[in-house]
Amino acid sequence: MTRYLITGAHGSLGHDLQAALAAAPGTRHVTALGRAELDITDPDACRAAVADHDVVLNAAAYTAVDAAEDDEEAAHLVNAIGAENLAAASRTAGAVLVQYSTDYVFDGRQAEPYSEDTPHSPVSAYGRTKAEGERRARAAHPEGTIVLRTAWLYGEHGPSFVRTMMRLYRERGTLAVVDDQHGQPTWTRDLADQTIRMLDSGLRSATLHGTNSGSTSWHGFAQAIVENLGGDPADVTPVTSADYPRRAPRPANSVLSHDGWQQHGLTPMRAWRPALERAMTAAGWTP
Repeated sequence: MTRYLITGAHGSLGHDLQAALAAAPGTRHVTALGRAELDITDPDACRAAVADHDVVLNAAAYTAVDAAEDDEEAAHLVNAIGAENLAAASRTAGAVLVQYSTDYVFDGRQAEPYSEDTPHSPVSAYGRTKAEGERRARAAHPEGTIVLRTAWLYGEHGPSFVRTMMRLYRERGTLAVVDDQHGQPTWTRDLADQTIRMLDSGLRSATLHGTNSGSTSWHGFAQAIVENLGGDPADVTPVTSADYPRRAPRPANSVLSHDGWQQHGLTPMRAWRPALERAMTAAGWTP
């Protein structure tokens, strides 16, 4: 029996990790803890929670990207110190840590997809704290930490771009969405299933990119959502990032390379468009 600990268990990814483990073959024991049950910034609490587990899936994170610009210390406590605490506790327990990270560890300025070994170049407080979390986790548990970077997450549970676009389109009938930021919409259930396949392969230490394949802009993403709702993609107007200024800078290119999966004998996640169609159908969001 493999014993899993999920932190951040009440978020969208945390929910889908629980569902994926419940559906996976074999005997698996899952402990799912949210922020109220486990403060990952407390090293003693982390040691107690991780003890007797084989795998730790750290889906806990400070993800308020704009708020982090004004309170980087709070983001650092969760995203960097918390990751280090869980890595140290995992090393003591002999467990593997999966540290979920982000495209924001890169500046988004290069034209091609970012490879797994591209040096960090964050341009926001959130990105800096997640990059530091990667570094600290690897340093604390180098033989047992898997960094799994993801981006543009959406799922059935919790807020997401998909939910927001659905609501606004139904209210207004039209949308205006930025077309100069590119990335990979990623269904949390696909990421959860990929996590289980990765761990079942025996992998214990790596840096990989956990995003659905292909790429699009936020505008293209919104058009696909509208089309899945039975609407006209032409109802979505392209605009620039300058039309919607934000407190924290967003990467213009968030597209991540998937070469690492083949190097470990694994298949990358499916394309983003069929994943979106499946996700919206499974959640009952399509006509």
